Amino acid sequence: MPAAAPYYEYRHLVGFEETNLVGNVYYVNYLRWQGRCRELFLRERAPDVLAEIQRDLKLFTIKVDCEFLAEATAFDELSVRMRLAELTQTQIAFAFDYVRLEPGGGETLVARGSQHVACMRGPNTQTRPARVPASLHRALLPYLTPQAAAGPRALSPRSATNGASPG
Repeated sequence: MPAAAPYYEYRHLVGFEETNLVGNVYYVNYLRWQGRCRELFLRERAPDVLAEIQRDLKLFTIKVDCEFLAEATAFDELSVRMRLAELTQTQIAFAFDYVRLEPGGGETLVARGSQHVACMRGPNTQTRPARVPASLHRALLPYLTPQAAAGPRALSPRSATNGASPG
């Protein structure tokens, strides 16, 4: 069995405010944690992309989902693990695993999620597809899942910057 691809990790301690009346984590928080993980990745691994976002780059989330496998509750320590599932000239698909870190060192997969992002540029009323910035492309490649690496739509670092029109 091949080893899992490396992942970018965001660790989170669940608080009472993130739970519902029953005591388990309210579903919308899993989606919030996807966004937080992605933001921290940009801050740590591709900080120049943040400057591009302040200019005219937009990272539109066009699809998001989450499959719940086990309950998480207040004071659970979670590891949100992000991998690159697909990378095209203008879009990025992320895969997320939500893993509860047990006090004795064990791990329990509590949820799986995904997020599909489109890169766009231009003013809000005239945005158009744009290439994934080269620095973001380079920062993401180490996290490419084995399935994505074998797929026809995955880009090599060279093809990401060859000047072809966005697609």
